[in-house]
Order: sequence, then structure tokens, then C-alpha cells
Amino acid sequence: MIQEHLDILLIAIVTASACALPGVFLVLRRMTLMSDAISHAILPGIVLAFFLTHSLSSPLLILAAAATGVLTVVFVELLQKTKLVKEDAAIGLTFPALFSIGVILISRFSSNVHLDIDAVLLGELAYAPLNRLEISIYDLGPVSLYVMGGMFLLNLAFIIIFYKELKLATFDASLAATLGFAPVLVHYGLMTLVSMTTVGAFDAVGSILVVALIAGPPATAYLMTDSLTRMLILSVVIGCVNAVSGYWLSFLLNVSIAGTIATVTFFVFGLFFLIIPNRGLISIARRHIRQKWEFAQTMLVIHLFNHEGLPEAQDESEIAHLHEHLQWEPTFATRVVKYALNNRYVSQKATQLMLTDRGRSIAQQALVQ
Repeated sequence: MIQEHLDILLIAIVTASACALPGVFLVLRRMTLMSDAISHAILPGIVLAFFLTHSLSSPLLILAAAATGVLTVVFVELLQKTKLVKEDAAIGLTFPALFSIGVILISRFSSNVHLDIDAVLLGELAYAPLNRLEISIYDLGPVSLYVMGGMFLLNLAFIIIFYKELKLATFDASLAATLGFAPVLVHYGLMTLVSMTTVGAFDAVGSILVVALIAGPPATAYLMTDSLTRMLILSVVIGCVNAVSGYWLSFLLNVSIAGTIATVTFFVFGLFFLIIPNRGLISIARRHIRQKWEFAQTMLVIHLFNHEGLPEAQDESEIAHLHEHLQWEPTFATRVVKYALNNRYVSQKATQLMLTDRGRSIAQQALVQ
């Protein structure tokens, strides 16, 4: 039992790690939906390779599926370059067509093959350890562990070797071309890795979790840092944490492992989307509220400064009349006065407001700008 848990956890961890690395560049290039397209469009490649080999374990299936994934990217870009359709529409046209071709081929020439929605969409990590790599009398572990471990090492090696080219082509493709870095080759190299990673993960975790692992951890890491290196590291760490916590949660609730990991991935992203300092929704909302009161406070000190020393100053600085002069609601005017008093921009004498040196300086700066 312990070995079974360990096998599933290791497969989930290496799959999350392998998916996170190319996923970072898909997120930065705004091509995340391409992983969804590839995860569905590889079906005809798998079917055609199976017709040729009559084996579900042949390496040709992975190569053919990866080639179909690259072909999907080519078709999407060809449609997009016509300027007649946008990228999202091109993706929406391409992958349903290729996926449908695969379904038609199966139903026409292999009617005895059963397409199970749980296997294709959700996958079943619980069954992945049953497919073992055995040499002679030695059991070397689950095949998926070696496949995804190999994909992780391949992705890592590609990123390390071509890090400079990938970084430049991602952020400024024109400059990369000018410097002779061949961004087109880098792009298709990356898309080939995405296809191969998707194919490798498809058998164990299903298409939904592939997309979640490619998009979720990098998107979460993107909220946390502006450094590409740190984003790559954080994506892998977050993906592993999501995989482990999602697995144990599915075990406790007795529900789909892949579905739970995908759900945890979403909730982790949502949590950081809310609470991350400076970029989260809570921080943004607090900043907007603070800016609202600071703007109102600035309007108040400018109003007092413009009438300071004039005959009408006493009436214009009367707290009870401020809402009339500044066209504010009485309740709002009262709250702005309290805010300015707390910040020591104004002082109060009886029912009158007077500028402090700090408030006068702020008013002068605002008028100069």
C-alpha cells in the first residue's frame, strides 16, 4: 500500500515538474490555450501510429502524437497569419477538427476500441503504477515515472542550453531575429517539447490535468516574481505542492485524483491572486481605496490653500459648509476631514479647519504638477 502511494506521488510530482517548465514560456507568450489544443489534437497521431504498429506501448505513438501536436501549432499559426481570424478562433477551429478526425478513424476502422471519457479527459493516476517496466525478473517501477522523468530532464536540458535564446525570443522576437537567434526555430523547438510533454502526460493524467499543470503553476508563479529564473523554479515547486496536496485530498475524499489536483491548482492560483502583496486583488482594492481618500484629502488642502488669507477664508474653511463648496456628500466630507486630521494635513480650531505646514506643502506640490 505504501509503495502504491509512493509510486502515484512520484508520477504526479515528475509530471507536474515536466509540465511546469515549458508552461512558463507558454504563459509568458500568451499561448497557454495551445496546450489544451495539443492535448486534444494528438489523438489522430496516436491512432495512425497504432494502426501501423498494432501496439499501445510502441515509442512511435509518442513520436506520431508529438508530430501531430506540432502540426496543430502550424495550422493555428497559418490561420492566424491570414489576419481573417484571431488566435483564439484559430485554436477553436483547429483542435476540434483534428480530435474529430481521430474519433472518426477509431469508429470507422477500429470499432472495437472503446473511448472512455474518464481515461481521455480525467485520466486515472491510480492505474498508472500498474504499467510496470520489467527487465528479466527485475521490476524497475512504473513506466509513466520513467517517461515523465525523461521528459522533465529533456525540458530542463533544453531550457538550460537555450535559456538566452528562449528568453530573448519570448520577450522580444524582433530583437532575437536581428541578433541572429532564429526565434522561429526556438519557437518550434519549444512547441515540440510541449507536444512531447503533453503526450507523455496524457496517458497517466488525462488532458484536463495536463492543461492545469501546464497553465496553473506558471500562472501562479507569474504573480509572485518578475524574474524568469525564479518563475521557472517557483513553477516547479508550486506544481509539486499542488500534485502532492491534491493527491492526499483525493485519497481522503475518495474522489478522482486528476480532478482533485486540477481543482487544488485552481484554488492555489485563486488564493495567490487574492493575497499576493502589491499584485493581488486585495492589495489592488486597498490601494484604490487609499488613492481615493488621498485624492479627496488633496482636494481639501488645495481648497483651503486657495482661500487662505482671503476675506472668504472663514466661510470656506467652515467644516459644516465643506460639502457644499466641494460638492461632496456630507458624510463623505466628514470622513475626508477626519482622514486629513489623522494625517496632520489640517488642524481644527472650533468649527474651522486650518492648513498645517505639511498640508500647505502638499497643496503647493499638487498645484505645481
